[in-house]
Amino acid sequence: MTESSAFRTDRYELTMVDAAIQSGTADRECMFEAFARRLPAGRRYGVLAGAGRLLELIRQFRFTDAELTWLKDNAVVRQPTLDWLADYSFSGNIWGYREGEVYFPGSPLLVVDATFAEGVVLETLVLSVLNYDTSVASAAARMVSVGLGRPIAEMGSRRTSEYAAVAAARAAYIAGFAATSNLEAGRAWGIPTMGTAAHSFTLLHDSEEDAFRAQIAASGADTTLLVDTYDIERGIELAVAVAGPQLGAIRIDSGDLPTVVAAARAQLDSLGAVNTRITVTSDLDEYSIAALSGSPVDSFGVGTSVVTGSGSPAAGMVYKLVAHHDNAGDWVSVAKTSASKASVGGRKNAFRSLDAHGIARQEVVVLGDGPGGEPETDAEAVKERPLLVPLITNGVIDEQYLGADGTRRAREHHASVMAELPIQAFRLGRGDAVIPTVFR
Repeated sequence: MTESSAFRTDRYELTMVDAAIQSGTADRECMFEAFARRLPAGRRYGVLAGAGRLLELIRQFRFTDAELTWLKDNAVVRQPTLDWLADYSFSGNIWGYREGEVYFPGSPLLVVDATFAEGVVLETLVLSVLNYDTSVASAAARMVSVGLGRPIAEMGSRRTSEYAAVAAARAAYIAGFAATSNLEAGRAWGIPTMGTAAHSFTLLHDSEEDAFRAQIAASGADTTLLVDTYDIERGIELAVAVAGPQLGAIRIDSGDLPTVVAAARAQLDSLGAVNTRITVTSDLDEYSIAALSGSPVDSFGVGTSVVTGSGSPAAGMVYKLVAHHDNAGDWVSVAKTSASKASVGGRKNAFRSLDAHGIARQEVVVLGDGPGGEPETDAEAVKERPLLVPLITNGVIDEQYLGADGTRRAREHHASVMAELPIQAFRLGRGDAVIPTVFR
């Protein structure tokens, strides 16, 4: 049996359902929305990730005997609510931005149309998945943009939890990373995996030369040899001597990288290893990758920075009720007005206005009947691209967004939408969102 995801939530969601069942409001049709009031400080765009994982977890959101017994034993909710939870299976509709899509403040990233009870219990699950995966994807996209086409591998599993490691690898891949070191991410999501040896393998052997010979005997001359355990210059000399000029690559994990890489390239060329690639690791982030833009680096490996969102480990999304039916069955818009936390109520649709060259100029959020329908094209815009797509319809998940195929589609979609961004989006310096969000 598939593991239940129902307890990946907060207690107050169930106590709200409990109170709503008692008051007779649990079955009111409602519209919830996940959005970010602002981007992380200094960022000019965000990248949505996690939707494919979220859909799988919603499918698994069931209260089995184990969950129900615990809730009863701990007096969390009353018996009518336990009976309701026992039959829970999301039967509403969910629309969202496609995974890999870029977004801006106020973008209605996920729209849930369901009864109050069905929709409110998903709040923590929605936010825990989208906040983390989006933070990773947004950081990864910045790294990819300054990598100038050179492949970047995700290798941060040891810098986050064992569950987050798999999610991070997936999010980074969607944002353009080429591979991951995490085997579960490779198995679950179809992501290419990579990895050869760490410093411990070199230290295991009586000499660096012995370690290189052992690795080449196992993996062939096209392997990547880690050359900085003792002395980089001597390590490169030994690597080429053992593997020959057909050595696949060397990896450098320390030192003043611009200086070290330049010297390594010159040494490799002088030894006839002109096709041997250089990959660097060593606590990289988007700024250090950008600093190596003029260096002869062939690929990068990034760990801590990408799995922690490069300083922004959560995307700042919230999940709010924006509309509900009244007693007459009419829609009523609702919104918070709290200082610094105000939200825009009402059912929404979203489009991106593109100019004649296909460059994004505005995020257009339309208040009205909610997702679906055609845009009313702005006079200054050549095109308004719809952003919300159906993810779940009457409880049925759209399978195209799931699994390895869904991950691949998200990666492809991300690559296409990045081409729409104005060039200013790719500056690493602090700035505001690169296009405005307008409500109409």
